[in-house]
Amino acid sequence: MRLGWDLHDDGKNVREGAIVKPGERLSWPRTIGFGGQHVVAMFGATFLVPLLTGFPPTTTLFFSGLGTLLFLLITRNRLPSYLGSSFAFIAPIGAAMGGGGMGSALFGILVTGALLALVGVIVMVTGTGWIEALMPPVVTGAIVALIGLNLASAATNNVVGGDPANPDNGAVLVAAITLATVLVVAVAFRGLIARLSILVGVVVGYLAALVMGQIDTSAFQEAAWFGLPDFSTPTVSWSVVPMFLPVVLVLVAENVGHVRSVAHLAGDDTINRETGRALFADGLATTIAGGFGGSATTTYGENIGVMTATRVFSTAAYWVAGVVAILLSLSPKFGALLNTIPAGVLGGITVALYGLIGLIGIRIWLDNRVDFADPVNQFTAAVALVIGIGNLTLTFGDLTFTGIALGTIAAVVIYHGMSALAKVRGRRPGSEPAARGGRR
Repeated sequence: MRLGWDLHDDGKNVREGAIVKPGERLSWPRTIGFGGQHVVAMFGATFLVPLLTGFPPTTTLFFSGLGTLLFLLITRNRLPSYLGSSFAFIAPIGAAMGGGGMGSALFGILVTGALLALVGVIVMVTGTGWIEALMPPVVTGAIVALIGLNLASAATNNVVGGDPANPDNGAVLVAAITLATVLVVAVAFRGLIARLSILVGVVVGYLAALVMGQIDTSAFQEAAWFGLPDFSTPTVSWSVVPMFLPVVLVLVAENVGHVRSVAHLAGDDTINRETGRALFADGLATTIAGGFGGSATTTYGENIGVMTATRVFSTAAYWVAGVVAILLSLSPKFGALLNTIPAGVLGGITVALYGLIGLIGIRIWLDNRVDFADPVNQFTAAVALVIGIGNLTLTFGDLTFTGIALGTIAAVVIYHGMSALAKVRGRRPGSEPAARGGRR
């Protein structure tokens, strides 16, 4: 592994049509600036996850930065990526927190990370062909879509202030202002500002809530400027594990897609060889986070957007981003500030955000031209989505299977089961009745 970087040209400019490769860097002042951009790009989503799940924001930020540094080391400094908080964990964490508290949720994260790391080891030995066979685009798209749309009720509950039976008009107004800001910024601006529409929406919504007297800043005022994050340990609770297992498939899909995207954009197909290491690294980072009180991690598409816009793929910028994230996590006052964000702001953001997660699944279908005239694809998606959105929940002894788990199982079983039947049917010529007027 090589931790050094070659200087790109004179270190000051990037010629038109050229890119700064992962093994290159610009001058350090410019590299630090690009690292700062990556922090800003990941920040809006990364800090939202702990706010929505009740985890300590600074702890999550700490393990996000640490996980990024581990990822760079394990992928031999060849794969530029930031590991931010994974939204795929929000629903199972919420369910686990309601039943067994934070310790149970951390155990679910830890087990999920360990399984993902194991998948990474297997991929390093066997390659990715079996992943593509197990999860074709119709299955992957269905799983991603149902995870986002399963959270719809959580988003609307935030909009009304947390209690649907007694809506808070002030929270509804703040949610509307926040959502409107996100929508306007996304279309009225270009470049990095447009990509940061979620973060801008949070700031504007927060200011609106502050003016309306909805924010208590006493905890922020009392918090220290410097201090260690709040670390916690998991509580062994096997009953929550089924809720988390489907997330492994999502993380696999996210990582594989991330590696391929970076390899394509950087014009270096050899980056695809890091897929197994990427899965292992993300799994290890998630395991460590779950073991000490942080949110699970995943590779971030937001940062791919920054690289696409800047043409700078240098891993040096990600080392800077990881270090900056760790430094920010060492301020309890910063974490206290994030905890003052009211439900209305979160509601406005999550109405858009959870819907966008659902649409990512639909985009997977579109990008891969999934044929929904095929009954196999039709029923795979249809059944999985209804189970996931309706949050069908079944309990068997001490094990609870939520809508996400059951929807994921349904997508995999229905696809492969119907595909097997279709193949059998196709291999038995003459077993079907002849079409009227046609040959037998």
